[in-house]
Amino acid sequence: MLDLMSDEMLVAVIGLGGGILLGLAARLGRFCTMGAIEDLLYGGSDTRMRMWVLAIGLSILGVFALSGAGLVDTTQSYYLSIRWMPLAAILGGLMFGYGMALAGNCGFGSIARLGGGDMRAFVIVLVMGLSAYVVLSGPLAQLRVSVFPQEDVVNDLPPGFAQLIGSITGVSFNLVGMVIGAAITIGALASRGLLAQPASIFWSAVVAAGVLSGWAGTSWVANGGFSGLPVVSHSFSAPVGESLLYAMTASARAPSFAVGSVAGVILGAFIGSLIKGHFRWEACEDPRELRRQITGAVLMGVGAVLALGCTVGQGISAFSMLAFSAPLTFAAILAGAAFGLRQLIEGFQPAE
Repeated sequence: MLDLMSDEMLVAVIGLGGGILLGLAARLGRFCTMGAIEDLLYGGSDTRMRMWVLAIGLSILGVFALSGAGLVDTTQSYYLSIRWMPLAAILGGLMFGYGMALAGNCGFGSIARLGGGDMRAFVIVLVMGLSAYVVLSGPLAQLRVSVFPQEDVVNDLPPGFAQLIGSITGVSFNLVGMVIGAAITIGALASRGLLAQPASIFWSAVVAAGVLSGWAGTSWVANGGFSGLPVVSHSFSAPVGESLLYAMTASARAPSFAVGSVAGVILGAFIGSLIKGHFRWEACEDPRELRRQITGAVLMGVGAVLALGCTVGQGISAFSMLAFSAPLTFAAILAGAAFGLRQLIEGFQPAE
């Protein structure tokens, strides 16, 4: 396969395949961060949040099983190769979560909605991708670097929780990771509500498979190819901006995993919406709603760059590696979203 296409094209195809799985899970399995938070806080149901936790647990299990088999080198991942910055994780996570509440969805959810014909989501995706690149490599990049300088992980600092616990206990970090993944998986399944919905369990497994396909596929290309491409998996913040750049300059730049991933989610969501009979063109009729969504998209783009990932990038991909940044960033995203939802729904009025 490596001889039939370039390394860049191959990782784009791998991203496309995993993205299709994620898009199908969003449309057919109702796998959605914003929906899970709304159900938990205001709908009296924790099923969709448990779906998210289950996907995390299965992803951790899969990553460290692949690592133990020599198919994935976890230290090659972006999340474990640079020193994490707690303040950036908290600030970026809060910004992303609050922006997610204003926009009505995260980057992944907006891309999935776009695949179902929602043109409001197109605006959100466009603004989020642009704002992410303004901070990542545009006019505000120097300010970001000066405030939050990124440093490589030093040799005396284990890159993640599994490696840290392994170094303390003397146990293989792959075994530590699998035990943690199994514990999270069992905890997520400890609910009659979720067990009564096998379809929800299935779609959580599909999401985990999509994330694992990214890690395994890009590791294979990185180890067998000649381009020195990074080992990555799915995230939907800066990759959206990268996809926009590729759409405008494809003749002068190679495709990437990110481009394939974003396109895959759109395609998978489109297929899923057709299967469910839900595809329809939608537009925003309220200027105030559009203004709120654009503001939310800007906050998500900036916040994701500061936090080094979004709900999928930090919430599942980084979590699957048990990176130090994942739990703190994910908690900050949830807190920011809860704050934003309370403002939108209750207006901070005292409860009677």
